[in-house]
Amino acid sequence: MENKNPFILISNDDGYQAKGINCLVDMIRDMADILVCAPDAGKSGSACAFTANDPLTLTPWVQEEGLEIWSCNGTPVDSVKLALDELCHGRRPQMVIGGINHGDNASVNVHYSGTMGVTLEGCMKYIPSVAFSLCTHDYFADFEPLRPYIRKIVRKVLDEGLPKGVCLNVNFPVVDHFEGVKICRMAPGTWGSETVKCHHPRGYDYWWMVGKYTNDEPEAEDTDNWALTHGYVAITPTRIDVTSYEMIDQMKNWDL
Repeated sequence: MENKNPFILISNDDGYQAKGINCLVDMIRDMADILVCAPDAGKSGSACAFTANDPLTLTPWVQEEGLEIWSCNGTPVDSVKLALDELCHGRRPQMVIGGINHGDNASVNVHYSGTMGVTLEGCMKYIPSVAFSLCTHDYFADFEPLRPYIRKIVRKVLDEGLPKGVCLNVNFPVVDHFEGVKICRMAPGTWGSETVKCHHPRGYDYWWMVGKYTNDEPEAEDTDNWALTHGYVAITPTRIDVTSYEMIDQMKNWDL
């Protein structure tokens, strides 16, 4: 890859063949040199997990001017780590992007999301990082309405960067027309009824992980869930530092 253009690393948790990641490449290919390194199959729910006990492999799929596509047999975070160490050839990306994910990564889903795992990994490397998600699991979903928003956000981040330790979690509702963009906080929410028990004909029980999400502040108009429910693109600035600074002051009075 020539060095005259910006350089963007892209990964996801749906796999390198997913429609979302390939649409993303098409949307921004003229804006930068692009390196894709993504799992070889779906890894949803991987969060920031990485592989510690099994060997990892890389497989090349596309080698073109300004575009390389590789798959990895590990997690989304494995893909980012391998790409940075083995595939960038000393060139540091100006940006790391996770997505476009098939599914909602708003609210507490950020803690489970492999798409956000990609973005948090880039952020922990002090690279400006953004996650894009469309709130549907439909493999054939229409990603085209996202194009102008994604291009504007990518251009803004390439031009101005992001503060160290801060990344962006961008979620798109499935609507005929976006009402606009809301800069939001993460909605507090909970998952319940998360397992379904089944009985196998061979005599043993097994379980599926499912779940029902509840927004615990449904009337709060400054959250990502409210924005998505009302047809807005939700952008949530997200920190790596999860320290509760208020609790530090409170705990100073503990008798320990």
